[in-house]
Amino acid sequence: MTPHQHPSPNCGPRRDGLIPRFVVLHYTSMATAAAAIDRLCDPQAEVSAHYVICKTGRVTQLVPEGLRAWHAGRGQWQGLDDINSRSIGIELDNDGQGPFTEPLMQSLEALLQGLLQAWSIPPNNVIGHSDMAPGRKFDPGPWFDWTRLEAQGLAGPRSQNAGPDTPNLDSFAAMARAAGYTADVDAETLLAATRLRYRPFVTGPLEPADYAPLGQHDDQGQ
Repeated sequence: MTPHQHPSPNCGPRRDGLIPRFVVLHYTSMATAAAAIDRLCDPQAEVSAHYVICKTGRVTQLVPEGLRAWHAGRGQWQGLDDINSRSIGIELDNDGQGPFTEPLMQSLEALLQGLLQAWSIPPNNVIGHSDMAPGRKFDPGPWFDWTRLEAQGLAGPRSQNAGPDTPNLDSFAAMARAAGYTADVDAETLLAATRLRYRPFVTGPLEPADYAPLGQHDDQGQ
């Protein structure tokens, strides 16, 4: 894969000698990929990402992988902050209101395969923006096909363990935090964030099934 180049000024050195150990997936939530690229390259917007993948599958690189792009913002994952210095950010051309196109997904899979190999990033460290910033961010949203990435070893596998017969938010929050959801939010917000990832479109009170996918996550961060 040879991405198109459209350099963004919105970047800088990674702090404290950090290297990419995570990949964070976003949706653009804009009308077109071109509009998203314009914004991600606007110095006044003070946002960027390493890559943008449009609906046709075209991949555009805005920031070199070795530099720190400004895509993650406030949040935490696996007890770590400054996710910008620890990650590669990929923006996906989608408004959050429907499925991601097949050409986009194919390009994402090819890009992820290269990134995980080049930077020795384990599949468990491919996360959504909503995973590390629960309640503040909701992308890549309920329409994103995480199970497709999991099947190819491009995202961490989910457990099929049965939850407790009598679920409660305290025990659920403890399991979610052990799985990586360490941002400082309440249990209800954690539930909404994990459902975005594992049980999209499910609403209502905590259920035993909400525990199940969290069981196989490991702390792989550095």
